[in-house]
Amino acid sequence: MDTVENGLFVSIDYTGKLQSGEIFDSSEGREPLEIQVGSGQLIEGFERELQGMKLNEKKSFTLAPDEAYGQRDEDLTRDFSRSDIPKEMSPEVGMTVGLQGHEGRQVPAQIVYVDDEKVTVDMNHPLAGEELFFDIEVVGISETPTQSSAGCGSGCDCSSGCC
Repeated sequence: MDTVENGLFVSIDYTGKLQSGEIFDSSEGREPLEIQVGSGQLIEGFERELQGMKLNEKKSFTLAPDEAYGQRDEDLTRDFSRSDIPKEMSPEVGMTVGLQGHEGRQVPAQIVYVDDEKVTVDMNHPLAGEELFFDIEVVGISETPTQSSAGCGSGCDCSSGCC
């Protein structure tokens, strides 16, 4: 098997950059990212670009915000009174906190402003509104996983949010 298609496990070496050239995620120095194609582990545009690639093929592509993490939504920024913040918490700009979302799920939010009266959090994905540039290489294609846990081992979409 030498062509990427739905259902297969694909290992990818990748580097994701912002328009500024800043690298936001990369597999360099780590195991390649392994995903099962078609399982929803990747952002839609990335998976679309991966479809049909051959083993050892390299590719560069750009994803518009709507093909990646969407546009920023200012309605996803919320202010909380300092009195609503647990006393044992010391909120700082840049800190990621978990908020209780709809259906009881935890929603990650980044603290973007703190003063004596309020704390402002942003629940947009950190890459929302960004055009993303990728360089990828397919380094493995298999019918079964080849790593101990297929998927988000690189932090991709789980913590830093690349693919």
